Amino acid sequence: MNVKSVVEICREYEHIVAGCGGGDESVSIDKLVTIRGRIKNYREVSSKLIFYDLVQDGEKIQVVVNCARVGGEKGEFRRISMLTRIGDVVSVTGYPGRTKAGELTIFATAHLQILAPSLHVPPQTILDLETRLRNRHVDLMVRPVAGQILRLRSHIIQHIRDFFISRDFVEVQTPILSDTFGGAVAKPFLTEATSVCRGKQLALRIAPELWLKRLVIGGLDRVFEIGTQFRNEGVDNTHNPEFTTCEFYQAYAGLEDIINTTEELLSGMARKVSELKARKLKDIPEIETDFTAPFQRLEFIPALEASMGHKLPVLHGNTEAVTLELLSLFKTLSLPTPPMTTIPRLLQKLSSEYLEPQCMKPTFITNHPETLSPLSKTSLLHGQRVSSRVELFVDGKELVNAYEEENSPTEQRRKFVMQAGWKDEDVIERGEDGEGVVDEAYCQALEWGLPPTGGWGIGIDRLVMVFAGAERIADVLAFGGLRGAVNLGDGVRGTKEEGE
Repeated sequence: MNVKSVVEICREYEHIVAGCGGGDESVSIDKLVTIRGRIKNYREVSSKLIFYDLVQDGEKIQVVVNCARVGGEKGEFRRISMLTRIGDVVSVTGYPGRTKAGELTIFATAHLQILAPSLHVPPQTILDLETRLRNRHVDLMVRPVAGQILRLRSHIIQHIRDFFISRDFVEVQTPILSDTFGGAVAKPFLTEATSVCRGKQLALRIAPELWLKRLVIGGLDRVFEIGTQFRNEGVDNTHNPEFTTCEFYQAYAGLEDIINTTEELLSGMARKVSELKARKLKDIPEIETDFTAPFQRLEFIPALEASMGHKLPVLHGNTEAVTLELLSLFKTLSLPTPPMTTIPRLLQKLSSEYLEPQCMKPTFITNHPETLSPLSKTSLLHGQRVSSRVELFVDGKELVNAYEEENSPTEQRRKFVMQAGWKDEDVIERGEDGEGVVDEAYCQALEWGLPPTGGWGIGIDRLVMVFAGAERIADVLAFGGLRGAVNLGDGVRGTKEEGE
């Protein structure tokens, strides 16, 4: 049996001219092929002629079943043909050819063989987002763009992997479960092992950063990891408690090196994605974002002060006094304060209001206040303590966070203490708010000497959102994120979607 995929048939028989096989036996292909796929649609041209659309691995091909070719009486032909329905998975054998209209077609020599019947007729569309998330298998079946976005995601991840491996980076996997969590400000998921750590509370990682830097200390100068992170926080259009990132750490790389690497990676990715959309992923629209380097830059404090029309207080002064001055600034600007009025939260709120809206095209925000970057090197600039940090925003959303890593164990310990000080000590010890504790094990690792190192992380889900033109993170996840994973059921039955 000469079984072919639809892609293989389209590639191998692209040269066939129109009219081949369409009743003109003298020019038909003399090699039978077998294809398998799902019936997407069918058209009864007459009682003796049926056209089917078969979809296999995201590609569609036409199949013609003609009574004269498959043999048998008219009544028998119709009876057997009526056994198949839209949604069935079938196998068909025939000759490749083109109809007179020019469409590449399989001209069947026998009736379609049912491999797996579908007990439900797929709906024409599913408009309701919740219904789509609960029934992702049906969504992928009826919306070609949904599957193409997942294919795009796969290509993007592979491009990232190839990019770093070609630059002599080593791909690694770091622990997901640990008795400590760190590398970011977030609330972890907590659990307990039933064997080696019985009775000890463990956390799912919120970031791989501290593990990766330990590898650099150990002599792996260039490492990266593509993996899943877990943060026990809210769900919205750009956040999911389970998400994918890529982080790399490069010894002896400074901030400008990291910026150049980012521009090179994303400009090359933009070209690749455009080629994919032109060749394969035609249902995904082209984006207007221009990733041509160099990207725009904004310096955090000067740009923020210019946008607000007000000066910031000296942020490394007395914590209570600085907080009061920032709250007074919020009142002057008529801005609502965030639920937790710590200095980092207040600064993040100001950034989201005044800086991020300026970042529709790819934009680097640089030189953040020290309080926002406890793992970064810091220096005094314009009378403020600022970090050697850069964030990349696209379409107003953060994609990249990177900085020159703090490699002094004493300074790192001081910054951990500063970070922990934003919350009540009892709450911090229980780890309930995710603001972190002093990671003594990591500080001790730094005592062995971390080379000057550049660190970088990108949110892959948001990156795919940008290149797919998706508005919701659920659209770029295979099963729509946590909400879709925990609310399976109800189903989509019949030809109409739920709620119609």
